[in-house]
Amino acid sequence: MRKRSRQNLKSPEQELRIFRVRALLALLVVFALTGLLMGRLAYLQIVQHEVYTTRSEKNRVRVEPLPPTRGLIYDRNGELLAENRPTYNLTLVRERVEDLDATLNRLVEILELPPEEVEAFRVRSRQRQRPFQPALLMSDLDEGQIARLAVNRHLLPGVEVEAQLLRYYPDAEVMAHALGYVGRINAEELARLDTGRYAGTHFIGKTGVERFYEDELHGESGLRKVETNARGRVLRELGRTDPTPGKDLTLTLDKKLQHLAYDLLDGRRGAIVAIEPATGGILAMVSAPGYDTNQFVTGIDVASYRGLQEDLDLPLYNRAIRGHYPPGSTIKPFLALAGLVEGVITPEDTIYDPGYFQLPNDKRRYRNWLRWGHGRVDLERSIAVSNNTYYYTLAHELGIDRIHANMTNFGFGTRVGHDIFGESRALMPSREWKRERYNQPWYPGETLSVGIGQGYWQITPLQLATATAVLANRGTWVKPRLAMRLGDEALPTPLADTPQDIELANEGWWDRVFSGMEKVISGREGTARRTGVGLEYRMGGKSGTAQVFSLGQDQKYNADELAERLRDHALFMAFAPIESPRIAVAVIVENAGGGSTHAAHLARAMTDAWLLDDKQPDAEQIREEMEEE
Repeated sequence: MRKRSRQNLKSPEQELRIFRVRALLALLVVFALTGLLMGRLAYLQIVQHEVYTTRSEKNRVRVEPLPPTRGLIYDRNGELLAENRPTYNLTLVRERVEDLDATLNRLVEILELPPEEVEAFRVRSRQRQRPFQPALLMSDLDEGQIARLAVNRHLLPGVEVEAQLLRYYPDAEVMAHALGYVGRINAEELARLDTGRYAGTHFIGKTGVERFYEDELHGESGLRKVETNARGRVLRELGRTDPTPGKDLTLTLDKKLQHLAYDLLDGRRGAIVAIEPATGGILAMVSAPGYDTNQFVTGIDVASYRGLQEDLDLPLYNRAIRGHYPPGSTIKPFLALAGLVEGVITPEDTIYDPGYFQLPNDKRRYRNWLRWGHGRVDLERSIAVSNNTYYYTLAHELGIDRIHANMTNFGFGTRVGHDIFGESRALMPSREWKRERYNQPWYPGETLSVGIGQGYWQITPLQLATATAVLANRGTWVKPRLAMRLGDEALPTPLADTPQDIELANEGWWDRVFSGMEKVISGREGTARRTGVGLEYRMGGKSGTAQVFSLGQDQKYNADELAERLRDHALFMAFAPIESPRIAVAVIVENAGGGSTHAAHLARAMTDAWLLDDKQPDAEQIREEMEEE
């Protein structure tokens, strides 16, 4: 039997060779990976050193804006009208919130927000902001809300409760339309604001003085550099640049006179404006009814805002500067001056009033308010008794072109205020205006309506008070203003944009017009002679009654048969004392009836309050006297 050859199953030499090759490859891979790691470390440590140092510093050090303190607002006597009160706000930094919707849902639950406020809450959280700048979610948190937020703080990364100063108006309702208010910055405002200057600021002036003087009241933002931990909590302050506070603003308003004007109106729809003729300073500017502006600072709730919007008395509407009213007979002294200036009349000229006026070749009769007429009437008597026929005649002879030119010189149809935000021009009609507006010619009958302050002519209470001040100054123009001082700096007088003065060929014409106006109050036939009882100074005035709707030729006005809102408006303008005027007043009470009865007493109360320190009028007593009449 043949012996089988032995076969080797293992080769130590071959295995050793394979091992060495694999070991060498592994070593090369290790060296390659180590080289890559060292290269990456060198790149990060050396090449990218500054980049990552900056990133690390940003994670540890944060720059926070410091909002400035808003300037305070005072009346002319140093009485505080707008202050800043400490409060707590809820803010959110979106970049530090992992799940925004979940965080908002948790906040809504913690704060116990009503359903109608939830959507506005969510909108504010998504309002565009600079990166890492907090968005204001809620203002003026109460103690209960602060406590619940503190307990749940660990569940709310990026949410902070911060202490800030909040605007507050001690006399909110009385000063509402003059001061205006501040409110949360909205998306539209944010897009146009200097983000650096308004960094950290959540509020901005919305209306009135707060809006007009926003730049001066706001100030300049500062900043601080703080060190934070991994959760973004501030550990310590590393440095700061203090903000520059806004300038304090002193107004020409007199707080006591403002309150008196508001009390005199007693919630009725209307406006009172009082001006100091020598300076143009507005002593009082009231629109009634008012509203609580403090609600708008923190964000008024939906139900309250809807209530204000749907209120038929329109409390949000600033009647003093935006209300449009026919001036009625209050414009007769101005038309008389226009007739003198244009040489159409002289102070001695008279007309005979049979109780109506007729245009040539026209059967229609334009009636005087006194049906049987006033007989023989000259300039002074025409003002004292408020004779319509005299002014129909005068308006017809002047024509609308000359009426428009002369009335514009007194400020009608223009914006008269210097720092009055939102003021309306109202309307001083003209031939060109009607053609552009209605594509129709101007008719002679329309001139007659303008001659007694009716028709297309519309004024604002501020315009009427301004024209009265210019009249009291014998043509010297003073532009109405609300600001007296900004910080320690007084505003210049006269203002650069003041219109030209009105000059008469005969200075004695002023005296003749003033005499007629004085007889309105103190004369035997004066339409407001009851107002002049016990008067301790010389006062000139003129009443006006503005129709809300037109009567037919043979119709007679009867207030008792009309709905309250269809009754005539009551107007009165006045200045005193005549020899050296210190106050000019315009009063408009909507749907109150005759100006002599329902507006003249209010004007007298305003002049008494300003001129007689020892005899302050009682608003309630004055209202009772008016009701008796």
